Amino acid sequence: MEIDPVCSMQIDPERAAARAEHQGKTYHFCCPGCQKAFLADPPKFIGKAHSSGAHPAGHHHAKH
Repeated sequence: MEIDPVCSMQIDPERAAARAEHQGKTYHFCCPGCQKAFLADPPKFIGKAHSSGAHPAGHHHAKH
């Protein structure tokens, strides 16, 4: 299960209503509205997910 970074809902990646990639990571969303909010300001929601402990500390970031 993945966590929707906008609403914190648990999402089955295979049934996600929407997806988006940001810095090499795919995020899954419960609805297109959450995807749209995320794409408008990804750092706002990524910080929220990290502060709640929704993502493991060792997940990978894209290197440039």
